[in-house]
Amino acid sequence: MSKNAIMAGLVVFVAMALLPFWYNIGGSSAAPEPELSEKAKAAQKCVLDKYDMRANHMSLLDEWRDSVVRDADRLYESTNGKTFQMSLSTGEESCLGCHTDKEKFCDKCHTYASVDPYCWECHTTPKEINQ
Repeated sequence: MSKNAIMAGLVVFVAMALLPFWYNIGGSSAAPEPELSEKAKAAQKCVLDKYDMRANHMSLLDEWRDSVVRDADRLYESTNGKTFQMSLSTGEESCLGCHTDKEKFCDKCHTYASVDPYCWECHTTPKEINQ
């Protein structure tokens, strides 16, 4: 093969490899801010701080699941000293006590991140609880 054909092939390859990056320049948006209920705003403190919850809530929920199912331990003491019920189904002192609108709070970010959690296959949604 000639040197020119090899160079042309490399240029086409690099252009195709970088196309997704060029396509998204300036087009990405920030993650949506979940809408907090009045109760959540008034509490001002969640189980973990806002950034830890965003990054690690799935790991925390997995730990809670194991703790509840395997050890029958239903209480979690937060780093701020407050005790929470490890539950996705009941309770004023659980996540769903403050975060009552699944569509505005959970689904908004899960849709943005293109994830489909399976929590609600077993657990009732917050609106079902509060009816």
